[in-house]
Amino acid sequence: MTNHPFIPIIVGTDINAYNMAISFHEAYGIHPILVGKEPLSFTSLSTIPGAIELNPKLGEKDEFVRFLKQVAKKYKTQGKKMLLIGTNDLYVRMIIESRQALKHDFVFNYIDEELMNNLLVKKNFYRLCEEHGIDTPATYFHSCESDERFTEEVMFPVIIKPSNGVQYYKHPFEGMQKVYKVDSYEEIQKVIDTIKKSGYRDDLIIQDFIPGDDTYMWDSVFYINSKGKSELITFGQVVLQEHTLTAIGNYTAVITRYNEEMMMKLKGFLEALNYVGYANFDLKYDHRDKKFKVFEVNIRQGRSSYYITSCGHNLAKNFVDDLIYGVEKPLTLLDEKFLFTVVPKIVLREFVDNAKVRKEIDQLLRAGKYANPLFYKRDKSFKRKLYLFMRQINYYRKYKNNRWS
Repeated sequence: MTNHPFIPIIVGTDINAYNMAISFHEAYGIHPILVGKEPLSFTSLSTIPGAIELNPKLGEKDEFVRFLKQVAKKYKTQGKKMLLIGTNDLYVRMIIESRQALKHDFVFNYIDEELMNNLLVKKNFYRLCEEHGIDTPATYFHSCESDERFTEEVMFPVIIKPSNGVQYYKHPFEGMQKVYKVDSYEEIQKVIDTIKKSGYRDDLIIQDFIPGDDTYMWDSVFYINSKGKSELITFGQVVLQEHTLTAIGNYTAVITRYNEEMMMKLKGFLEALNYVGYANFDLKYDHRDKKFKVFEVNIRQGRSSYYITSCGHNLAKNFVDDLIYGVEKPLTLLDEKFLFTVVPKIVLREFVDNAKVRKEIDQLLRAGKYANPLFYKRDKSFKRKLYLFMRQINYYRKYKNNRWS
């Protein structure tokens, strides 16, 4: 660690934090410092973090700033910058909201608060998409402050999801789902009433359901440097996502693709907004009108974004070149066929319904053009290997028991 002029401080202890930690280790041999609310097996059993600093109150804004400043003081080393990276929406939001308080101790590359609220609050985000010619599914908003019934004319089935995910997850309830798929006005009302009862008071999104299995979902990752110049754009086809109700939308396998038209369209959108840092779009291809429709953009790298490290554009190196060394890189539109997966091969072979994609998966597996970041070779923890082995078996069970359309 001594020969690099920076110390990575990664906020989070989940898969995303692990992927970021191994990216630093792979590129620089560094053992990053992790900061989190609770120990999670992905990272707590790993030999990659140099230390894990835990605080159960990390989700509270004042405590977040106080604790990070304490961590900075503890690890501060003469001549080294502290590179701060958030790995979930809440932590990234708090870094952005606490920019003034944190910028004396840390360097980071995130958008400002106003743009964050325009992108994370879905009503604002869809308005921006419309202004910039970005296609989205037909979408309605229903306020949980209102006692009126939802009466807009919609085509069933529709999807219901919270506009404000951070607020939604602060009010857990039995039967909570990330996304609800419903077939009638009665069902819409039932979901609205249940969510309102939990204490959630923000908008709900009621949205046209775009038909198609997991392979109709698409993913696009951007790195835009701190001067606002796009350096990397990727486009990937999802081949599997989580099938349990609380985790839908988390991708478990992605094949990288090349679509210059969509890459440049999304680039124009982000650059018009003066975006900086990592961005991760969720899209779905609508075969009814042959358009890619954007659901949302994450203002950080996603947990499946590790594939860019595997394709020679290390997640950590983009931050380091930009924020530590001031190196500007020319724009790369990733054009390399690669399979990212966190599920075992048997799951890919048995639960991907699209025969053409399944054949391609087989070819990529045979050619060795795939990576599962959880099995990072230089992580020496035997306990962790055991945990992952059990997790792989469990994954098979999860897909077997949660077949859905």
